[in-house]
Amino acid sequence: MKNVLVLGAGLVSRPLVRYLLNCEGSTVTVASRTVSKAEGILGAHPRGKAVALDVNAAGGMDALDVLIAGADVVISLLPYVFHLDVARKCIAHKRHLVTTSYVKPEMRALDEAARQAGVLFLNELGLDPGIDHMSAMRVIEAVKGSGGSVVSFRSYCGGLPAPDNDDNPLGYKFSWSPKGVVLAGTNSAKFLEDGNLKEIPNTRLFATHWPVFASGVGELEGYPNRDSVSYIDTYGLHGVRTMFRGTLRNFGWCATWQKLVELGIVNPQPRADLLTMTFAKVVAEIAGRRPGEDLRGAVARRLSLHPQSREMNNIAWMGLLEDRAIPLGAESLADALALRLAELMPYRKGEKDMIVLLHEFLASYPGRPSLRRITSTLVAFGEPEGDSAMSKTVSLPAAVGTKLLLEGRLRLTGVHIPVVSELYDPILDELKTLKIECVEEWES
Repeated sequence: MKNVLVLGAGLVSRPLVRYLLNCEGSTVTVASRTVSKAEGILGAHPRGKAVALDVNAAGGMDALDVLIAGADVVISLLPYVFHLDVARKCIAHKRHLVTTSYVKPEMRALDEAARQAGVLFLNELGLDPGIDHMSAMRVIEAVKGSGGSVVSFRSYCGGLPAPDNDDNPLGYKFSWSPKGVVLAGTNSAKFLEDGNLKEIPNTRLFATHWPVFASGVGELEGYPNRDSVSYIDTYGLHGVRTMFRGTLRNFGWCATWQKLVELGIVNPQPRADLLTMTFAKVVAEIAGRRPGEDLRGAVARRLSLHPQSREMNNIAWMGLLEDRAIPLGAESLADALALRLAELMPYRKGEKDMIVLLHEFLASYPGRPSLRRITSTLVAFGEPEGDSAMSKTVSLPAAVGTKLLLEGRLRLTGVHIPVVSELYDPILDELKTLKIECVEEWES
């Protein structure tokens, strides 16, 4: 009997845990700061165990060490800042590690140590990153295998409310960390467009957007996501003229968020005085309200907007112009905004979310005068009263990768992401049986 240790019992962990509990020959230990969350996910399953773990508490790292020593595979769903600590302990105890997070340089630097220990650190095994890598590589290798080459690659991914549950002005609800969504808006971006390098500062990220058509969904709004250029090496697309990875949202999100950035309310720098402030007081301060000036008018002036514009209406709907106390626990304006939006935009009971992942390729072939267009599209919906689409598409790839490790079907060691066929073929095939499938269309 092999033991899987799952660190964290947050929003995306349930489908992963339930999948692994259905794998014969293994037990699942879920370690969480809140034991009741772990118990709720495990239910009364005889091969499941919930334990208390607070890695920030005194003795937390020692307790983590003991848990890792007793596992065969460790899945870290903790915030990424803890992954290195977990990884080093996995090396010390020669345990495999699976995460859904981006590989940081510090994690990549552990590659040789992991190889020496004979263990696999399988990272970026979620949705984005994760399914996006695997579905892209399957098409790229198919193009290369038929003698072609990819000259343009665009990829978009977004988690949104299902159309029937899209009922707020921003067209968005939180199926993952609100703070993560807010902080993602502080990133700069870089991509290649028809051979030209485009670098977008974080102050203009949301000003850089355009319509994107997704089959079965319709038009959405796409904007750049971090550094796309680095994926030329990752995907082996040397010679590609367009390389772009982006995020999808409903229309209106980008225009409003651009104004929030310009206002300065997305600032992640700590402020010691926030708990004595209200949103109206903070916004008046950063907008430079003049004596006797209406707050809405001051913000509109600061942002070069009409006071009754859609963006100003959205800012008012958020409550940022009200004498509303800054939420407890906010250490920065970004924290305050995240906590406020989490109150406004949760998924209510019975509502569904939607995942849209879209790849668009242009491929050239010797002897063909025109390019061939290929699309790969995943559209997934959550279950009313059940698992969200976000939780399934993020956690089930990690669960399947873990199952392959338990069964001894993966021979790789070191630090990897799923861009080789040994990983992506069996994982994508298994996800298809779980009704998570990228549908490809090859146009002549």
